[in-house]
Amino acid sequence: MKIEGIQGMTVDQLNFELQRGGKFVIFQYAISVVVMSFKRASNIYFIRAGESTVNKSIGFTLITLIGGWWGIPFGPIYSFQALATNFRGGKDLTKEVVAAISKPAPTSAPIQAKAN
Repeated sequence: MKIEGIQGMTVDQLNFELQRGGKFVIFQYAISVVVMSFKRASNIYFIRAGESTVNKSIGFTLITLIGGWWGIPFGPIYSFQALATNFRGGKDLTKEVVAAISKPAPTSAPIQAKAN
């Protein structure tokens, strides 16, 4: 999954922002087509300390308000869940993202030649 908002940042800058209260979040949106409803998540967004999430979540909130309600019965349910998540500032995934990007890259075992 793509992370928005960290382009051009060094590891030290990212760690500094995280220590100041920066976080990784996703936003949700719901789409309905008559009898089918879907709840999806956005890309991951890096939110700096003190930065508002409104400008990042507004598009997903509008999609939900316009297109999420129409499917019965899950359209209204998914829409409410998505709106609640977005109005709370998104779903915080900071621990999971930091753990994933802190893992060392896996090393492969060297290929051994067969002896004939």
